[in-house]
Amino acid sequence: MYGNDRGSFRGDSFAPSAPVETGKEYDIEIEDVAKKGDGIARIEGFVIFVPDTKVGDQVTVVIDRVMQRFAIGHKA
Repeated sequence: MYGNDRGSFRGDSFAPSAPVETGKEYDIEIEDVAKKGDGIARIEGFVIFVPDTKVGDQVTVVIDRVMQRFAIGHKA
């Protein structure tokens, strides 16, 4: 009797896209250190965790995994 014409939240139209992609390289600067010791960098405000880095490091990182709110990478 009633149809659902409100759309769906399953599509990508509501999910913000990350400014990084798995497998690609980016030049970043480590800005902070996480509780577990990983370096933290940001690209367009998007957080990237990089192990074995410290504040002030200028590194090239390869993205290993992209999540909804952050990414994990390693030094190239």
